[in-house]
Amino acid sequence: MTTHTVVPVSTIPRIGHQEAMSITAEENHRFHRLLLQVEPDQWRLPTDCTLWDVRDIAVHVIATAEAAASLMEFGRQMRAGRTLTAEIGGTHWVDGLNEAQLRARAHLTPPELPDLWATAAARGLRARERMPRPVRALPLIRLQPKMWKPLSFLFDMGFTRDTWMHRIDISRALGRPVSATTDHDGRIIADIVAEWSTTHTDPFTLHLTGPAGGTYSRTSEPTGETITIDPIDLCRILSGRGTPSGVMRHPFPL
Repeated sequence: MTTHTVVPVSTIPRIGHQEAMSITAEENHRFHRLLLQVEPDQWRLPTDCTLWDVRDIAVHVIATAEAAASLMEFGRQMRAGRTLTAEIGGTHWVDGLNEAQLRARAHLTPPELPDLWATAAARGLRARERMPRPVRALPLIRLQPKMWKPLSFLFDMGFTRDTWMHRIDISRALGRPVSATTDHDGRIIADIVAEWSTTHTDPFTLHLTGPAGGTYSRTSEPTGETITIDPIDLCRILSGRGTPSGVMRHPFPL
C-alpha cells in the first residue's frame, strides 16, 4: 500500500469556480469517450442505481447538462419534478426531477446519446463558465428543510460530481475498470472528503489507496476510526451505492 502523508481535512483546498470548469471539461471528455464504447446490447445493462440501466443514466446526465446550459430549462425540470415526486413516492424533490428528465426524453435512442451528450455538455460548460458571480451566489438550492445552498453548489462542482459518479456506474455495468488518475479523479475525491467531513463530527482517518488516493484525517495525526479503502469504493458507499459501516454511515449526496 502506498504511504501518504496525513492531510487534515480542514487544510484540503476546496475547488473554486475556475478550477471546477477545468475539471468539468476533462470529465465531460471522459464521459463522452465512455459512451462511445457502449455496445448496442449494453445499453440495457443494470447499474448500481437500481432503478436505472445504462441508457437511463446517460439520458439523466444529458438532461442535467441541458439544465446547466439554460436556467429556463433548469426551472422547467424543477417544476415538472415537483409534481412527480409525490406521484412516484419519492422522498426528495430530486427524485421527481430525475423522473421528469427520463419521461421527457423517452424517445431518445441509444445511438443518439453520445452526440447529444457532447453537444449538451459543451453548452452546459459554456453557460457555467459565464454565470455571473452574484447569480452563482443566490441561495436557491434546497438540500433539506431550512438548508439552502447557492447555485454554485450545483453549477460549479455538483453537476460535475454527478457526471463523475455516473461514469463509474456505467463503467461498472460494462465491466470496465475505472483508471482513476491523481490530478483529475484524486482532486474530485479530495474535495468530496473535505466537504463530507463537514457533515458530521466523528473523528476518522481514511487511507485511500491507489493513484487517486491519499490519507485524510480530522487532525495532522491519525485519529478516530481508521479505514483503508479504494477511494471510488468510498464514494460509492457515501452516495448510497454500497453498504455503509462505521463513520461511512454518514451519507453524502453525489
